[in-house]
Amino acid sequence: MKKIAALTLSLFLMYGTAFADTPKDTPKDADAQPAKPAGPAKAKAAKKADKSDSAIAAEIEELRQTLQAQQEQLSLLKEELAKRDRQIDEARDAAAAANARAAEASTKATEAVNTTAEVKSAAATLNTTVADLKTSNEALKTTVASEQADASKAAESPASIHFKGVTLTPGGFLVAESVFRSRAAQADINTPLSGTPFPGNDLSRISEFNASGRQSRLSLLFEGKADNVKLTGYYEMDWLGAGVTSNSRQSNSYVLRQRQLWGQAALSNGWTFTGGQMWSLATETRKGLDNRAEALPLTIDAQYHVGFSWERQYGFRVTKNFNNKAWVGVSVEEPQITLTNHGSPTPFLLGGVGAGGGLLNFSDTTGYSNNKLPDFVVKAAFEPGWGHYELFGVVSNFRDRIYPCGAAVSQIALPAGCPGVAPSAANAFNNSSTGGGIGVNARAPIVANKLDLGVHFLFGDGVGRYSSAQLPDATARPDGSLALIRGGGALGTLEFHPNPKLDVYLNYGVEYAYRTAYTYQTTAATPATVAVGYGSPLFNESGCEALPPLPAGAGAFANPNIPAGFNPSSAGGCTGDIRNIQEATIGFWHKFYQGAKGSLRWGLQYSYLFKNTWSGNNNTPTAPGVNGKAVDNMVFTSFRYYLP
Repeated sequence: MKKIAALTLSLFLMYGTAFADTPKDTPKDADAQPAKPAGPAKAKAAKKADKSDSAIAAEIEELRQTLQAQQEQLSLLKEELAKRDRQIDEARDAAAAANARAAEASTKATEAVNTTAEVKSAAATLNTTVADLKTSNEALKTTVASEQADASKAAESPASIHFKGVTLTPGGFLVAESVFRSRAAQADINTPLSGTPFPGNDLSRISEFNASGRQSRLSLLFEGKADNVKLTGYYEMDWLGAGVTSNSRQSNSYVLRQRQLWGQAALSNGWTFTGGQMWSLATETRKGLDNRAEALPLTIDAQYHVGFSWERQYGFRVTKNFNNKAWVGVSVEEPQITLTNHGSPTPFLLGGVGAGGGLLNFSDTTGYSNNKLPDFVVKAAFEPGWGHYELFGVVSNFRDRIYPCGAAVSQIALPAGCPGVAPSAANAFNNSSTGGGIGVNARAPIVANKLDLGVHFLFGDGVGRYSSAQLPDATARPDGSLALIRGGGALGTLEFHPNPKLDVYLNYGVEYAYRTAYTYQTTAATPATVAVGYGSPLFNESGCEALPPLPAGAGAFANPNIPAGFNPSSAGGCTGDIRNIQEATIGFWHKFYQGAKGSLRWGLQYSYLFKNTWSGNNNTPTAPGVNGKAVDNMVFTSFRYYLP
């Protein structure tokens, strides 16, 4: 910039000098006019002027050359300046590029630093992983060795047997058990709950002790899988059955009993079909509606507990699983009728003792009812995430054959159309009625894995046999038709699990049967009112609490078919229709060993049983009604070995 300023100043000075030396008064066209002749002086002056002009021209030429030289220098300076500008621009662009590269380099450096940190972290993790892999490898070697050893043991003593694509798994337990009852029930390890003797019975004055291994149980599970179906078969047996030759005198030759025997097809879409001898669908389950998941009371008593709803009988069951949250099922099951009849004057036929050739029990005088339809059971189960809940219903059909002309004329007035006065089978007909009930089962953990609460309830008409005490389903009216007895049962259970080896349980249950009472007037010369049905207030219950008479065989109570001393007697006047029966139980199971060879556990149970009858006044209006009461204290012990 300084050189440009100096050049500009020089040009200014030169142009100033030139303008100063130029004549001011010379006309613009003077050089165009011809010169006038002049004299010698003028010639001298002209000569001098020519000389001056030459000098001026020389100076101008010199100035021009100088100016040209300066212009060339100016051009060179401009070119240099332009070159400098280009260099500055290039330098600026280079600087910008350098700055960009520097920023990029800085970013890459930062990334490199971060990457280096990640690499270091990854390297540390990798080192840890490698160390873990080494440890895992050692553990894997140990596991493989252990599994190889287990496989070798399994090959030598397998828990299951594989045969033609089917897996066979044996199970069960062997027992040594005993029971002590303060009132003799003449029973083995299972208690006839409604048969506890009243004080007017000899058996109420003596206790009993029985020891048994008959509840030992064996099972065999068959499992196979096809494309979309799982096939299962199950057989379970024990020795709580008795043949006509069974006794406890020498060989204790009790017969093998069928507990369960069923087959099942479970489809992958949640539908399951099961048929055979199994627990009734009315029985509570711990998971869904699955077979082999029944939630039975923890009792040693093989009759379980008063208030518990159950049957083991034929059934064909269809269930549907909805995402392991809800289940519905329906089953058709074996029907039977339990009956209590007190002197209905009109003959009727309900069933009979089994025919020997028909493979039914011909020595059981209770007999078999001739049924019209199977029982129907429907159930829904829910598991919302806390507990297991069930709602179910039972529908049963009751039928008998009535002989309206079969009554004695002195008992009841015969309907029109009966021939003569002698009993006759004329005009007999079949009569049916329908009964059933509603039930609820619920089980929930009050304290997770420590304390469980269970509630069971069944109520309806004609559902007595679906509870443990087996109160009657029906009674007979004076006309011979069946009257369904309203009632049911309830059971509450509390199960405490302080540790994996100990289970403590407390149960309280009750079963109840309503009065179902009728009367009729006799046609004798002196008419009388006669009570029939169940729990009539006119029945005689005075003998339930009386002292028993002399033992059978010593007097009028002798039974020629039973040796003297083996025929307990009971006072007369005890109809004994049960109003309610209650049981309270406390017990525990202790598993003191469990291993590859099986498990050992022992248990102890105490039960208090109380029952009372409906009150009766022996058809004496002035007499107060009395009822019978019976109490039993029972202690059970069990030692069991469970198969692995």
